[in-house]
Amino acid sequence: MKKKNRTWIIVVVVLIVVVLGTIRWGIRTYNGFVTLEEGIVGQWANVENVYQRRADLIPNLVSTVKGYAEHEQETFTQVIEARAKATSVTIDPSNITPGSLAAFQQAQDGLSSALSRLLVTVERYPELKANQNFLELQAQLEGTENRIAVERRKFNEITRGFNTSIRRFPASIVANSQGFEKKGYFEAVAGSETAPVVEF
Repeated sequence: MKKKNRTWIIVVVVLIVVVLGTIRWGIRTYNGFVTLEEGIVGQWANVENVYQRRADLIPNLVSTVKGYAEHEQETFTQVIEARAKATSVTIDPSNITPGSLAAFQQAQDGLSSALSRLLVTVERYPELKANQNFLELQAQLEGTENRIAVERRKFNEITRGFNTSIRRFPASIVANSQGFEKKGYFEAVAGSETAPVVEF
């Protein structure tokens, strides 16, 4: 009888240790997912920050160009409308889905396209290309575009880490039971894999 009681005590102790270990693992895994998700939210704030910097530069750029190229009103209107659209598309950083990210990216790509048309317009005005304000704004805009690329890359790296973590077994059990879902990535613009044709 004593041997039987001892066996039961050992079994109960082992079960308690296993259950407590599993609970600790589950808590640690959950907290790890929370930390990764907060990293995505923080990095998203960095992405939004550089896009906002670009949006803030655009009115100054348009004003400078307007002083030299007043009859390019259609181009100015397109840039202003694209800026308004780009700044109106927002994403809840705690719920970044591939669809919401695609809508955000499409609005930003529209603004990039409108800015490109504005800068092509500038080519017709040599005196504008020599204007110090314009040159400074153009340099700031180029720097901001580089920052956007860097922050988007960092966002994708952090997102990849989160998405990988929630899909790994057995952590995926905790992720699925607690509602952690895969986040979206920034993707290349359609057609960007084809190099542009330059003709002289």
